Amino acid sequence: MNTKSTTAVTEENQPSRRKFFIGAGATVGAVAVVSQTAIGKAVIQEIGSTVKGKDDGYQLSAHVRKYYETTML
Repeated sequence: MNTKSTTAVTEENQPSRRKFFIGAGATVGAVAVVSQTAIGKAVIQEIGSTVKGKDDGYQLSAHVRKYYETTML
């Protein structure tokens, strides 16, 4: 048995960074295409309606208020 052929086979089966990024790029591309279809837009709208948005801006909570009280000179 030739050691070069055995080594080549095991190197091909090992995951590599290049294969990972190719797969990740293909996945991102597929998701981008699907999100522009009618079904993808419906899913995005459904998720958007169920996810609660945070109020923008600063909110003074009890924890923050206590912190400010302890730092006053």
